[in-house]
Amino acid sequence: MFDTICATIPADPAFPARVGRLEILRRVLDGTLYDNLPYQFYEERNGAGEYVPLRDRRPSVRYGLCRIVVEDSVALLFSAGHFPSLDAEDAALVRYLNDIMAEARLNEVMIDAALRGAVGSVAVLFRVLRGRVFFSVLESQYLTPVWCAAEPDALAQVTERYKVSGADLAAQGYGDVDPAGIYWFQRVWDAQAETWYRPWPVNDPFAEPVRDAARSVEHGLGFVPLVWIKNLPGGDGVDGACTFRAAIETNIEIDYQLSQAGRGLKYSSDPTLLIKEPATSDSEIVKGAGNALVVSEKGDAKLLEIGGTAAEAVISYVRTLRELALESVHGNRASADRLTAAQSGRALEMMNQGLIWLADNLRISYGDGGVLALMKMVVAASRVFPLTVMGERVPALDVGQRLKLRWPRWYPLSADDRLKEAQAVATLVNAGQISRETALKTIADAHGISDVEAELNMIAQDAP
Repeated sequence: MFDTICATIPADPAFPARVGRLEILRRVLDGTLYDNLPYQFYEERNGAGEYVPLRDRRPSVRYGLCRIVVEDSVALLFSAGHFPSLDAEDAALVRYLNDIMAEARLNEVMIDAALRGAVGSVAVLFRVLRGRVFFSVLESQYLTPVWCAAEPDALAQVTERYKVSGADLAAQGYGDVDPAGIYWFQRVWDAQAETWYRPWPVNDPFAEPVRDAARSVEHGLGFVPLVWIKNLPGGDGVDGACTFRAAIETNIEIDYQLSQAGRGLKYSSDPTLLIKEPATSDSEIVKGAGNALVVSEKGDAKLLEIGGTAAEAVISYVRTLRELALESVHGNRASADRLTAAQSGRALEMMNQGLIWLADNLRISYGDGGVLALMKMVVAASRVFPLTVMGERVPALDVGQRLKLRWPRWYPLSADDRLKEAQAVATLVNAGQISRETALKTIADAHGISDVEAELNMIAQDAP
């Protein structure tokens, strides 16, 4: 069924094959996969009276299982209580970078990036405007990256190229375009500039892109101001593996089964009337308690009803499909009605182990490959541009500092868990196995401590 639906989505031969693949996955994530099917689910006959097969109908029930798995994993990855904190030897550097992340709302940006990147990849653009740092998410569908030959993990160039209507270009201030035409739009990022090109007609095979000097910018950073994030290990080298690919076929089956069950319930509410010939009346037959049907001695009349057993079987089948789909993509299979009391953080981790494994893999892609890479760009940019944050001038930061991410616990600790952790940490400190600073870093996230050095100073002042 998935291949049949994909065949209804037109593929533009002017683009690489990955563009069409990412478009289909994006439609699954957005819930628009069925929009190209020609008939509604209730349309069993077309205008010519021919039967419409199910593969040509849009399901009336759309269960966004793939979207749910992505949102659950991203919530464990970058929600307010799960966003990582920076760690480095230079406390001033950490403070400046934390302020930049807060002012640029990096948490919100990374949530958006992880949602869009679930199809396989995503890019985050880094900009410095009037001394302030900004981050924005770019979908990778129409982006083409090129990596350095000598440094395969460093971008040499990224090209954005797609088709756009003349009316949209005119709304953006382009005055020499035909509003009814279709144009190519292109811009290129490299280590020295962000180069824009004048849009050119799609139907003109001899047209060449011309640099738009008014919109192009020379940034001079010495690196491409884009972070290319591959979603999960695997993929084709440009894109990583999709988070929900293994569940798409099962999700489609669930949609159609639930739509069929809903259709059956509607039939039961308004059953079809069957009259066995010979009937004695040629007038229009109206169903209802106030209209008696009169047939001949050999005639018969019945209501075609669908029993509730079939509906229950469908619901049971759908539950099984849901379990299989969630298991295939490491989704959350926990059921709220099974929780009879408050659970400890460790118990919740064990119950949602599959989802935690998924989020743990995403931490590598979007944490080390996303947040950390962006912060290294900020440090490098501070030596090129005068940066400001929270109204304060940022000095040239030390590019030699080793940045690390400290991730919080998956689930908050219960009171009993916190007591046991405090006893364990105190025992290690008293035994000389860890320092007070390391102990404080261990519990910093749980207690909302952002500046470990300042907290240690306050402890020393409070000591008798």
